[in-house]
Amino acid sequence: MSRPDKIRIFFERNGFAVCSRMAEVLGMKVKSVRLFFIYSSFTTLIGGFILYLILAFWLKLKDLIYTKRTSVFDL
Repeated sequence: MSRPDKIRIFFERNGFAVCSRMAEVLGMKVKSVRLFFIYSSFTTLIGGFILYLILAFWLKLKDLIYTKRTSVFDL
């Protein structure tokens, strides 16, 4: 058996059964664990984007409020 096949089989045995092992330990259905991982990944992705938009809006608002005023001596 070639080396890439050995690596693939190793990851198939040990890496892809994470949800089923966690479900077995927690006493839950595998489908529920997989759905939790899917929903949490979408939540983190969307939450990070929303946080980015809020911070960008906040910085823009700060720049509009605190503008550098010209000095009287700049005439």
